[in-house]
Amino acid sequence: QVQFVESGGGLVQAGGSLRLSCAASESIFGIGVMIWYRQAPGKQREWVASIVNSKTNYADSVKGRFTISRDNALNTLYLQMNSLKPEDTAVYYCNKVPAHAWGQGTQVIVSA
Repeated sequence: QVQFVESGGGLVQAGGSLRLSCAASESIFGIGVMIWYRQAPGKQREWVASIVNSKTNYADSVKGRFTISRDNALNTLYLQMNSLKPEDTAVYYCNKVPAHAWGQGTQVIVSA
């Protein structure tokens, strides 16, 4: 089955940018919906962004700052994060619809 490996996280100053990647172990061409989630300490996992074909949707908290995209040729999902805020600090995960097993995620820490 397809496996996802998230990467690109790190420590960044408020206002900075990060580009997260989600590499799939096999083709994602046939996966219609892919999603980025995040989970902050003490909080439940929350939906961040999704991409359905070329249509994208975002949580209100990140709208206008984050951009989700996919490259089927590279079997990779991306999340470009700009104007980062301390509230964005979390472990970020990718998945699909229907949901598959969760990967390890990638840690994003935004300092003031």
